[in-house]
Amino acid sequence: MDAVMCDGERISFVARDHDGAAGATVVVLHGAGNGSADALVPVLDEFAGRGCRVVAPDFSGHGRSSGALEELSLERRFLQARAVIDRVVPDGDELVLVGFSMSGQTVADLVGHYGGRVRAIGLCAPAVYGREAWGIRFGHGFTEIIRQEGGWRDSAALDALRAFEGTAVLAVPGDDEVIPRAVTEAVEDALTTRSRYRRLDMERAGHRLGVWFVTEADDRRRFVDAVLAPPRTPDWVEKSLPEGERVRSARWLAGGWTSQMRLLRTETERDLVLRSFVKPFYRRHAPGLLAREAEVLGLLADGDVPVPGCLAVDAVGEFCDAPSLLMTRLPGAVRVDEADLDARVELLARQLVGIHRVSVPEGARPRPYQAWTSPERVRVPDGTARPELWARAVEVIGREAPAYEGRFLHRDFHPGNVLFTGAGEELRLSGVVDWVETSWGPADLDVAHCSTALALLYGVERGLRFAEWYVVHGGVLSGDAEARLYWRLLDALAFAPDADKVGRSWRELGRTDLTPQVLAARLETYVGALLGGAAL
Repeated sequence: MDAVMCDGERISFVARDHDGAAGATVVVLHGAGNGSADALVPVLDEFAGRGCRVVAPDFSGHGRSSGALEELSLERRFLQARAVIDRVVPDGDELVLVGFSMSGQTVADLVGHYGGRVRAIGLCAPAVYGREAWGIRFGHGFTEIIRQEGGWRDSAALDALRAFEGTAVLAVPGDDEVIPRAVTEAVEDALTTRSRYRRLDMERAGHRLGVWFVTEADDRRRFVDAVLAPPRTPDWVEKSLPEGERVRSARWLAGGWTSQMRLLRTETERDLVLRSFVKPFYRRHAPGLLAREAEVLGLLADGDVPVPGCLAVDAVGEFCDAPSLLMTRLPGAVRVDEADLDARVELLARQLVGIHRVSVPEGARPRPYQAWTSPERVRVPDGTARPELWARAVEVIGREAPAYEGRFLHRDFHPGNVLFTGAGEELRLSGVVDWVETSWGPADLDVAHCSTALALLYGVERGLRFAEWYVVHGGVLSGDAEARLYWRLLDALAFAPDADKVGRSWRELGRTDLTPQVLAARLETYVGALLGGAAL
């Protein structure tokens, strides 16, 4: 067993060097308590058996390393792992980082440090911790800090995982008695932001997955296979292009919430957009969502609504790392700033009227609309000073849905799904994207959704006035004020309790002023204005 000196401690490590290993080293990090590299030998051997160079350190106070456990900290774990990596891994080699339990935090810390050198990560029942806890030694107040309710939510680890674009595998035990479910959900949400993510459920296992992998060879192999699997999506994209055309570069497109969006540039200087459903909920529903979008893009290809062209679709993820759709890129960009706002809102209203005028034969109509909330699903904001307001709103949507004249609906029409070019007199609406929710239903519902988004983005008055612009440009809404109130509240209450599910994507686009508190306050004010009869 080899060792390095770090921060006054002798840090031992196990190494498996394979003659054929080249280009990447797997670093396996044990958990807290009585964890050690020796306890993970079957995992190390599994990676080594695939031709990988493998290294696994013992943190100070563990295994054969020196030091006392109570003097260890998250920061010292990070420094010790770095010392071993920098000593053992050849300069420039890629890294594959595997962490158990507490080392979920350490893997994220290393991702933040090594950046693009990290090709893949594997997290087994991972923990993450708040910023306050990072430098505190375990025997000097660490336990008291991490027991604070929700203290992990500001973890720098989550930021690092959100930014990671390589392969990420999350192994989740069926019965984790240590890691709260909310932590696992937060880690998963972070990983699905940009990585090629895969979740592996170990239904019969408990928290100590390292121990589980010792005897459960099938699960151990499944985990190692997933971590080392090469990406499949690039090959699918190449095969979907005309002969001789190849992708030259790819970059992340900000602002997506339900899916990952990447801009691809080919060697012929053509720009394409790749949409992939990675989040588990949307991945499960991807076959219907992406098949619908591909069909709608074909339907609208020669019409007056500016939409991308569909080049290829893998709706079930048969050939890709996740269900994906490849399309042409439209000119323009999403705009959520306040420049030319009145003109942009007017263009939004005019375009929505055009969408509702799309003629579709009865046999080719999209599915009937689906409500995105119901009285029993509404979550009232915690600590609201106006519980009676929310009760009244819930009562309204508990009534029977009003009669309506059906229209072709985008169903998710809002500023985040519309592209603009130019400014001032040259301002143009250049595209409408994200057609996975296309439905048949009342025009009021599309108007309601855009109105809610405008209220959250720019203030309640903007949301209330959008319907006026829609009517000015020829749109037709229900003649019954109670029906209009129903549709508006049905949409607004789907954002409760705090509306921040859309806030993160808007902040990525520059609207850092839209904090969870701001969005929650605007949503409540908007609901109150609707119940007060404003603009109905």
